[in-house]
Amino acid sequence: MLSSMTGVGRGVAKTGDYIVESEVKSLNSRYLDVSFRLPKDIAINEFELRDVIKKRITRGKVSVNVQIEFTESSANTKFDEEKLNSTVKLLQNIKEKAGIENQLTLTDLLSMQHLFLIDSGVTTEVDISVIINSVENALEELISMRKKEGAELEKDLTQRLESIQKETDEIIKLNRSSVEENFGKFKTRAKQLIKDIGEYDDRLKMELAVLVEKYDVTEECVRLKSHLKMFSDAISTGEAVGRKLNFIVQEMNREANTINSKAVSSEILHKGIHIKEEVEKIREQIQNIE
Repeated sequence: MLSSMTGVGRGVAKTGDYIVESEVKSLNSRYLDVSFRLPKDIAINEFELRDVIKKRITRGKVSVNVQIEFTESSANTKFDEEKLNSTVKLLQNIKEKAGIENQLTLTDLLSMQHLFLIDSGVTTEVDISVIINSVENALEELISMRKKEGAELEKDLTQRLESIQKETDEIIKLNRSSVEENFGKFKTRAKQLIKDIGEYDDRLKMELAVLVEKYDVTEECVRLKSHLKMFSDAISTGEAVGRKLNFIVQEMNREANTINSKAVSSEILHKGIHIKEEVEKIREQIQNIE
């Protein structure tokens, strides 16, 4: 099954001290391009997380965003006793100057807590395995979305391949009668130009045969059908075949161009143009295949 390169996934992993939330997004890219937004406490683990991504994704512009939310129990807040005493004196002086007789309360102190409380930060170290678990959960969701979109792309591509196959088979049938018809036309025209054609008859037939051969598209149709089979086999492997499909489409496009340039029959030309259109649509679609 094919896999698209676009999608998004979110994953969560929890411990008693913190919750890790990860988001992984991917867009089209010729190669694998991974970028991270990590809390500074785990920035050192970027290489480990990069390996996790590389094991699951081969192409795409991937952005990974990890956030950590700590519980209250993992924080350690203290107060500076000296600064607390200074704050108490400050509040008492303010009350005296303002002529306020009420006693100093805890609420009064807490309104000035920024002067004496010290947040010593998080006391819990983050386990990298929890981070990886969160990222892997996000990857599972991302890959599932990419596969669903890839399945839709595969249906569309298969229909276009069948359309090209049908047109190619019809061109092969038309090609024989077109070659014979043009041989007859060239010979009739030659007779009109040369009064005594008898003495040149054998040489003329050989030259006409060479000329008509230039407009025979049998070989191009055979090669195009071979490319169609190769393309169909590739999308059924379930592997990352985006680059390979791109090369095959280039060859399909080359054969379609040659058929159109050699066609002298309007029917063959119309079918060749339709093939060209379908090949171009396929080329656009596979830009989003991993």
